Amino acid sequence: MNALPTGIAEAIDPLVARVLAPNPSPYTYSGTQTYLVGTRELAVIDPGPDDPAHLDALIAAIAGRPVKAILCTHTHRDHSPAAAPLAVATGAPVIGCAPLVLQDAGPRADASFDTGYAPDRVLADGERIAGEGWTIEAVATPGHTSNHLCYALIEAQALFSGDHVMGWSTTVVAPPDGDMTAYMASLEKLMAREERVYHPAHGPAIEKPQRFVRGLIGHRKQREGQILRLLDEAVGEIPAMVERMYSGIDPRLKGAAGRSVLAHLIDLRTRGLVTEKEDGAWKKAA
Repeated sequence: MNALPTGIAEAIDPLVARVLAPNPSPYTYSGTQTYLVGTRELAVIDPGPDDPAHLDALIAAIAGRPVKAILCTHTHRDHSPAAAPLAVATGAPVIGCAPLVLQDAGPRADASFDTGYAPDRVLADGERIAGEGWTIEAVATPGHTSNHLCYALIEAQALFSGDHVMGWSTTVVAPPDGDMTAYMASLEKLMAREERVYHPAHGPAIEKPQRFVRGLIGHRKQREGQILRLLDEAVGEIPAMVERMYSGIDPRLKGAAGRSVLAHLIDLRTRGLVTEKEDGAWKKAA
């Protein structure tokens, strides 16, 4: 687990500092990492949970410098709720991903949605904002959520990858909003880019990102192959698939694993490879 203490601004690049929020959990690893970009004029990426101690730490790290933008990669509650109080404290606009509120009572392996997120401006794919010494480009990467954005820091050849590419675990893709087809396309999109390092919201920096992303694509294709082989064996119910695919998994995570399997099945159905039967089981398409 990341050894960085919470509430301390750590310089990780001449243009980037990182502050770890005190919200470790099974889905946040050591916590949400908030990034401060710039030296004299700042952007804040993924302000994190609405936690008073974390907000105080961010204000201390900002140290009175002007904040040009508060940017959120997406609107899960471990990423965006601190945007509003930080905007009040700094006078900065909230810019970035679109608002998204989804009522979802299913078994999750990540945080629920932030119902209070209200951006002053939504960035389109490829749109840029700039401050003194830095330029940030929005990179639309739907999949984990439909509103997920990564942010490329042009001067450092770095990408703030949010939850799309994490440094400690594969990304949760949970329907109805999580979309495996979109997620895989977003990974392929990143493969065509040339950033030298990724700074994820959870986990350590990724120093060879193209190789890392290629591994993520391979992992998902491996899971897809497992599902197709199980369908060949007439194992078409998701709970039975989870038992076979996730041997030894913590029982508390089986529901979330089932949603990942469902995301793969929906993608396979979109590609015409499987169909869902009337009883809810799945089979290969004829």
